[in-house]
Amino acid sequence: MSLIKPSPAGERAAPAPPPAVEGPPTRTRTALRSAGLAGAVALLLVLLVLSLGFGARPLSAGEVWSGLFDSGSATWSVVHEMRLPRTLLGLLIGIALGLAGAVMQALTRNPLADPGLLGINAGASAAVVTAIAFFGVTGFTGYVWFALAGAAVVSVLVYAVGGGRGATPARLALAGAALNAALYSYVNAAMILDAASLERMRFWTVGSLASARTDAVVQVLPFIATGALAALALARPLNALALGDDQARALGARPEKVRAACVVAVTLLCGAATAAAGPIVFVGLMVPHLVRAITGPDLRWVLPYCAVLAPVLLLGSDVLGRLLGRPGELQVGVVTAVLGGPLFLYVLRRRKVAAA
Repeated sequence: MSLIKPSPAGERAAPAPPPAVEGPPTRTRTALRSAGLAGAVALLLVLLVLSLGFGARPLSAGEVWSGLFDSGSATWSVVHEMRLPRTLLGLLIGIALGLAGAVMQALTRNPLADPGLLGINAGASAAVVTAIAFFGVTGFTGYVWFALAGAAVVSVLVYAVGGGRGATPARLALAGAALNAALYSYVNAAMILDAASLERMRFWTVGSLASARTDAVVQVLPFIATGALAALALARPLNALALGDDQARALGARPEKVRAACVVAVTLLCGAATAAAGPIVFVGLMVPHLVRAITGPDLRWVLPYCAVLAPVLLLGSDVLGRLLGRPGELQVGVVTAVLGGPLFLYVLRRRKVAAA
């Protein structure tokens, strides 16, 4: 006996209900995200101005303006030789650390990951400390090449130890953690054994923007710009990779090449940033986690937000360090660590990290 009741003659079947329209909500979310990004850019501009104005001697907005554009101004040398290079370097390093942290968290599928997870910061730090202690290198021009070489060597080692073409996020994280511990032990040993270079290395390893110069900004720019463009281009492949390797392949992505490209991008970003200012902690860890609370997991939005909000955090910390440490200053690496720890614990208490 049939369980399907036939329709009466001449009666048409009722049409299927139309699918739910996702257009307006999607457009609304896009508009909100765009407005939020515009607000973040405005906040960054405010921090750039504050970074130019605050220091051992505060400058008014008019003095900052004349110092920027009037070569005869009394504040020209202060702005162009000290404040402007420091501000631009903070902007570049913030972009580098924010993007590197977001890429690393997406690559390892771990919202608590940061560039140090794969030992890349440790590799750059170990190379720079070696340059200071054994080769007498004192300037950024020498630091950057040592830092990039150290970051690249550690990246290759982590990729090889983690399984090469068959590398998985868990293997990469474990290999990076092991190398990270070993390299930082070497850094500490080198600082203790070389008394002549101890002071210089100690200052550098804290993380600071105080010694920023125009030539350092010019030299670090190509590395960070290349790494940032590579990171932004990886947004779609990393979105596919988040679904799993099989799904990523079905969508046209190549997981092995995506992971290798991520390591190259992070190497450029972290190597250049570490060479310029030392290993600044927390920025690459916290900012992407906070951004995902605003944008969701879509890396097409996460990465641009990180590129804007990470410099906001870094420059804000630098300005705060100058205010709190007068007549001297607190190094930005100290301020980010002090601010970051309690804030991160608060976020962990308020949100389930596993659901990020």
